[in-house]
Amino acid sequence: MTTLGTPLSPAATRVMLLGSGELGKEVLIALQRLGVETIAVDRYDNAPGQQVAHHARTIVMSDPAQLKALIEAERPHLVVPEIEAIATPMLEELEAAGVVTVIPTARAARLTMDREGIRRLAAETLGLPTSPYRFCDSLAELQAAIEGAHGEGGIGYPCIVKPVMSSSGKGQSRIDGPADVQKAWDFAMAGGRVSHGRVIVEGFIDFDYEITQLTVRARGTDGSVQTHFCAPIGHVQVSGDYVESWQPMAMRPDAVEKSRRIARAVTDNLGGLGLFGVELFVKGDQVWFSEVSPRPHDTGLVTLCTQHQSEFELHARAILGLPVDTSLRNPGASAVIYGGVEARGIVFDGVEEALQVPGTDLRLFGKPESFVKRRMGVALARADDTDTARANARLAAGKVRPRPA
Repeated sequence: MTTLGTPLSPAATRVMLLGSGELGKEVLIALQRLGVETIAVDRYDNAPGQQVAHHARTIVMSDPAQLKALIEAERPHLVVPEIEAIATPMLEELEAAGVVTVIPTARAARLTMDREGIRRLAAETLGLPTSPYRFCDSLAELQAAIEGAHGEGGIGYPCIVKPVMSSSGKGQSRIDGPADVQKAWDFAMAGGRVSHGRVIVEGFIDFDYEITQLTVRARGTDGSVQTHFCAPIGHVQVSGDYVESWQPMAMRPDAVEKSRRIARAVTDNLGGLGLFGVELFVKGDQVWFSEVSPRPHDTGLVTLCTQHQSEFELHARAILGLPVDTSLRNPGASAVIYGGVEARGIVFDGVEEALQVPGTDLRLFGKPESFVKRRMGVALARADDTDTARANARLAAGKVRPRPA
């Protein structure tokens, strides 16, 4: 039985988010609606989530000493990692000592903080279908992995190179031939969230589309952990970065069943409570595992206009031990609004025009600094079908024009 306290009182239920961007902001709002006292942590001041939380803290979350000092000072009941660049060995140490509960678990945070841990778990431990892959620590190793060396066959061209630790597609590129290898290595080194000097190179899968299968581990009425699935989310990525998503994605029944079987296998192994974003490639009835995030997923922003409980509400409820409802309310879509400029304290023109598009809504994230390709907002559209929703979301997003103040 879950008992929730009153914020800012000795009986408060305290939850700390490590990472307070646009996704963390929505989780914090969902928690506050349930009377939870929230602590938003990020690497810079005035991050979106810090603007709505009860408490805002700014530290280097990859620094074990800073992370430990903050958790011991604040004593939250739950610590919820929302990004990859966190000192996860320290989270494991604090969890083992009984200082805090990490969502979903400290082990899950460690395994998913870089692509190597989760890929080896999926392919080598669980035996799930994935693209062929190699891990490389240098440009020479990358070239050998692609082209073959010492009698071993290579991954071949085309292939995809990613830093082992990055977010939102940063540092990811496609290699079509030998001339692209150096450029891809340099791009990966510049795009990694933490300087790591290690990449994964993946063989190219000729897939029809890719989806996010949002998967929720929550307590049932009997206290046992049960797995729930949201309707599949289709999405378009450019250079590894999501630009639009829609729900539901039309899929063959066998592909849906395989996607959920893979998602369950991964999330059962990771354990704990909460929402997971499982990314999958699909071709006909074939399904390949790609990645998993033990937290709300950027493509899942669409659930703000499609589900009775958004992915953020599902995450908040699940981690608190409350019942969840993953049912779909109506089809819908999301489209990203980029900054388009390099400036601090930008303003947005065209908001009124965007909201005149039927069935639309906006989320402007409140990030203090804009970059040309930084995600500054998202347009949401609900409709009777996903094609109409996608068209309206793109139309609304295109009408919002960020500019320097």
